[in-house]
Amino acid sequence: MEKLNLINDFVWSYVITLVLVGAALYFTFRSRGIQFRYFKDAIRIILGKDKNPHKTLYPEGKKIGSFQAFAISLASRVGTGNLAGVASAIFIGGPGAVFWMWLMALLGAATAFFEATLAQLYKKKGQDAFYGGPAYYMESGLGKKWMGVVFSVLMILSFGMAQNIVQSQTIVSAMSDTFNVSTLPLAISLAVLLFIIVVGGVTRISLIVSYIVPFMAIGYILLALVVIAMNITAVPGLIALIVKSAFGIRQIGGGMIGAAILQGVKRGLFSNEAGEGSTPNAAAIADTSHPVKQGLVQALGVFIDTIVICSCTAFIILLSGQLGNGEDGIILTSHSLESQIGIAGKYFITAAIFLFAFSTVIANYYYGETNIRYIFSHKAQKIENAAVGIYRCITFAMIILGAFLTLQTAWVFVDLSMGLLTLVNVSALILLSSKGFKLISDYRKQRNEGIKAPVFNKTEIFAEEADCLEGWE
Repeated sequence: MEKLNLINDFVWSYVITLVLVGAALYFTFRSRGIQFRYFKDAIRIILGKDKNPHKTLYPEGKKIGSFQAFAISLASRVGTGNLAGVASAIFIGGPGAVFWMWLMALLGAATAFFEATLAQLYKKKGQDAFYGGPAYYMESGLGKKWMGVVFSVLMILSFGMAQNIVQSQTIVSAMSDTFNVSTLPLAISLAVLLFIIVVGGVTRISLIVSYIVPFMAIGYILLALVVIAMNITAVPGLIALIVKSAFGIRQIGGGMIGAAILQGVKRGLFSNEAGEGSTPNAAAIADTSHPVKQGLVQALGVFIDTIVICSCTAFIILLSGQLGNGEDGIILTSHSLESQIGIAGKYFITAAIFLFAFSTVIANYYYGETNIRYIFSHKAQKIENAAVGIYRCITFAMIILGAFLTLQTAWVFVDLSMGLLTLVNVSALILLSSKGFKLISDYRKQRNEGIKAPVFNKTEIFAEEADCLEGWE
């Protein structure tokens, strides 16, 4: 375990942080701040005010729109990382870690834009819905099947298994502590509930999370606003503390700036997943008129996850005065909220943990299944379905077993696999970036012509590879 921790520290300190920051800066400046310039467009698309004039391939009842795809990706983003991960980042890196989470979100949104846009470009037509993700743009865009397989295996091990152990353990621990319920019945109930949802396929998954995600996010934001209002006079000083802690002389002398940056980037990635290659699996399923639209929507998801929801947790903790008590993770968040609104805070956090973590389990399962299907896509349908069935059984077993395991080993594997996923995915994004820039130019041209809902024509932009872009007319 010590060797794995050393490898993790090296990979994150000297490789992943530089790769993420470098990629985010490259995509931001080369795209001229795409995540900021079309922010209003992203909001309009999410609100359903951007009607797609294109010919849809699926009937209205089965069509998965931008919001539903966005809900799946936000379900995976908004999980225990927003509650426990932020607390751990502040505990280890101090208040300055919040600043670096903010900065990485603002810049990393450009990376999220590119991975989602490319997933849309290279999406495939399924029987009931589109599907795709990094493995597909690695194979179709780069011609590197091996790269797609490596990425898919890492996705299955990380999201389908290790991360669901973390989510399951967090849910069961919180509910057992709050309601004094036995672990085994809770774990089995989670597995059964997940089974009921996932057997309905991506259509049911997108429908369920499109109801859960807005409810849980709005509820948590409103509660945080109440806490902020109760401490409104302390807010200006708190913001100053966050900035000073990110750059202060005392922090430089104590070596805290390095810890703040590392924790901000590391826990920021676990929360918003920008560049990791997970959310493109959800972005690909949207039936939209232009790939850039879903890219803008996914960039907005990074803002909502980190700038809004992670900040809610950070403000609750830092306004409570509980930071110096030696508590970490979800316990720190729970006690911070409890100190503000009383015992009701404990019950609210437990409910939030269930909704945040279980919606993440649903999304993680879907990401794993998508990549299982990719690996077996060239096999007979019976073999592919059998592989999915085995994957489901393993996932359900992981959820049950995860409730009884310690998190240390799971977290080490999650951190390492996230780092490897990021390296593979960002490499593909850089190699395919010219495609993304062409799509941005096309979208910008149509918007400048006064077209509010641009339409992608693959033969005009990518005539040489139009045949492999099967998700587009």
